Amino acid sequence: MGSSGWRWVLRCCLLLAFAWGLVLSHVPRDQQEPQELQGTQEPLATPDYSKRAEENDEKHSSRQGEEPLASRCYRCCDPGTPVYQTIPAPQINITILKGEKGDRGDRGLQGKYGKTGSAGARGHAGPKGQKGSMGSPGDRCKNHYAAFSVGRKKPLHSNDYYQTVVFDTEFVNLYSHFNMFTGKFYCYVPGIYFFSLNVHTWNQKETYLHIMRNAEEMVILYAQVSDRSIMQSQSLMLELQEQDEVWVRLFKGERDNAIFSDEFDTYITFSGYLVKPAAEP
Repeated sequence: MGSSGWRWVLRCCLLLAFAWGLVLSHVPRDQQEPQELQGTQEPLATPDYSKRAEENDEKHSSRQGEEPLASRCYRCCDPGTPVYQTIPAPQINITILKGEKGDRGDRGLQGKYGKTGSAGARGHAGPKGQKGSMGSPGDRCKNHYAAFSVGRKKPLHSNDYYQTVVFDTEFVNLYSHFNMFTGKFYCYVPGIYFFSLNVHTWNQKETYLHIMRNAEEMVILYAQVSDRSIMQSQSLMLELQEQDEVWVRLFKGERDNAIFSDEFDTYITFSGYLVKPAAEP
């Protein structure tokens, strides 16, 4: 039998001895000896450890006056081991130990903001509010002013069609009555207006323009072909009604028609202002 077999036998013996000690610990002391006698016909020649323990306890108690089993330690494998009563563990009622509710703690730091959610559906329209109170009367004189003055820094050549002269420089544009995108002045205050147009001719080229009211030609600005360029101007007064338009048109001629300007100086200007509003007597 190898070493592993002996180890297995030794483990079995230890388990049997431990189990037998547990059995003896649950049997009363006064019943252990009859059970041992009934189980065997012939007594075994084993030393009576219980008698020796009792004699030692009597000697020890006679010396110190204490109970024989109170201060004696026994091994679980010894025969005649005293049986100790198990004391149940104390149970504590947790509800009795529960204290009163404490005060509320301080507020903690604010956490990070979460991600922005998607926009919700538009709500229902609310009820119509009450009519507001009447405002203070305005100043009549503000409605009786109108003036503009604009310029152009780029030259312009005629093509096979009429062209509206659009201006890129704004000097004065009171109440934005002149539209820089369309190149037209819109009348919002009826009355008598004065207009003035100034251009620079191009040498060896003809200059031919009209000051227009709506789709009607009012006056012409013309310069013949010349070896030198000159400043040319035209002015007039017009009686305008509300929503009338005044603008400058480059005429379509048989010969090359052009006006001169450059990026550094302004050679082309168009101005106008209200002389007398129609509301005044």
